[in-house]
Amino acid sequence: MAFVTSFRKQAVIAAAVALWIPAVAFGVNVLWKYSTTPGRPAAPPPNWPRNLPIEQPKGRAALVMFVHPQCPCSRASLGELALIMAHANRQLEADVFFYLPPGEASAWARTDLWTTAREIPGVHVFEDRGAKVAQSFGAFTSGQTLLYNRDGHLLFKGGITAFRGHSGDNAGRIAILALLQHETPRTSIVPVVTPVLGCSLRGEE
Repeated sequence: MAFVTSFRKQAVIAAAVALWIPAVAFGVNVLWKYSTTPGRPAAPPPNWPRNLPIEQPKGRAALVMFVHPQCPCSRASLGELALIMAHANRQLEADVFFYLPPGEASAWARTDLWTTAREIPGVHVFEDRGAKVAQSFGAFTSGQTLLYNRDGHLLFKGGITAFRGHSGDNAGRIAILALLQHETPRTSIVPVVTPVLGCSLRGEE
């Protein structure tokens, strides 16, 4: 009787393991797909657009980033931006625009991501009510980053994280720092393009 009971327990455990392994594999696959599926890429103008609330910096390159204030993935993008600014040696001026729906008060955009961006030396933070500035730059995804040189020509468009919501070495950061040093990035095509791994900037795409 004891033998039969033990056998049944082992059979139950084996069945549970047999079900658990595919479930884990499925979950890992879903997470991987989520982490590596890019958002809608930007279609920015090749030259610095006119009629903006900010002016093109004089004598320095300009980086522009667009962020949805409630996108958790963008925390990693801001962390990568901090690294870029720390290595830019004052060759770069950066502006971060936080999406603000037309009918919302400013407090809607003032999340902890806003605070994080403001604390990065050399970064200016703005509200983008109705995504008007994002539309001028053709941006659709939170974390979208653009780099224009001192003459206003587009050098880079894309994201600066390797995975959604994960910091670490990535092609975007490496390319931007190389371009600031007037070096040739891994691709000779300019503007350099990398995928943007973040939430929809306006929440409807």
